[in-house]
Amino acid sequence: MAEPSVPASNRRALLACAGAACAAALAGCARYNSSSGIAGGQSAPAGSSSGAAASPAGSNGSTVLAKTSDIPVGGGKILTGPKIVITQPKAGSFKAFTAVCTHLGCTVGTVSGGTINCPCHGSKFSVANGSVVNGPATSPLAPISIKVQGTSIVQG
Repeated sequence: MAEPSVPASNRRALLACAGAACAAALAGCARYNSSSGIAGGQSAPAGSSSGAAASPAGSNGSTVLAKTSDIPVGGGKILTGPKIVITQPKAGSFKAFTAVCTHLGCTVGTVSGGTINCPCHGSKFSVANGSVVNGPATSPLAPISIKVQGTSIVQG
């Protein structure tokens, strides 16, 4: 009994299609984590804060990230442009961390109840120091250096 023969051109076409399908699947994964951590162009979860760096400059020429009045005591604000979360754990004390979750790279979505919350898998981080309060993340959010200049918060 003779084995059926598949022409080489059909094998090449099959391999090319399989390669293209694999590349498309990987591109979708890369797009998921590339900016917001939310796939398919969905909007951020309710209660999230967003905003890029403001254009006015601080007294030393630094870009103003936020006004102190924008950051609630015990809460915070997520700046999606620069991917920074600014918190005020206690009155007059401001902290900043990367807004990129250390679990799989999603952008955190909300700040509430004393934690910075990732919408992707439920990780929670402390507003006081960025430490992990609830996994699956195992590493804290990296701190970002900020300064308060009058009523403005600037990076640096």
